[in-house]
Amino acid sequence: MKSCAAGRAGREKSVEVSIIFKIAAVGILVSMLSQVLKHSGRDEQAFLISLAGLLIVLFWILPYIYELFETIKNLFLL
Repeated sequence: MKSCAAGRAGREKSVEVSIIFKIAAVGILVSMLSQVLKHSGRDEQAFLISLAGLLIVLFWILPYIYELFETIKNLFLL
């Protein structure tokens, strides 16, 4: 049982680290695209790219936020 729980905990930590790298990659990509679009005079499209990046990251972290609220709810139900 311990090995199964330890394997699951290790996998959850790797998922958390990978989501941080994914968010950073999206941030860098959105920043670069936004700067290129702004310098070429396409401010509206730069805004839409930034909004799309924000929504992508929000959908990625939504399950973690839900899990956090569930944990807090269970903590105070004692």
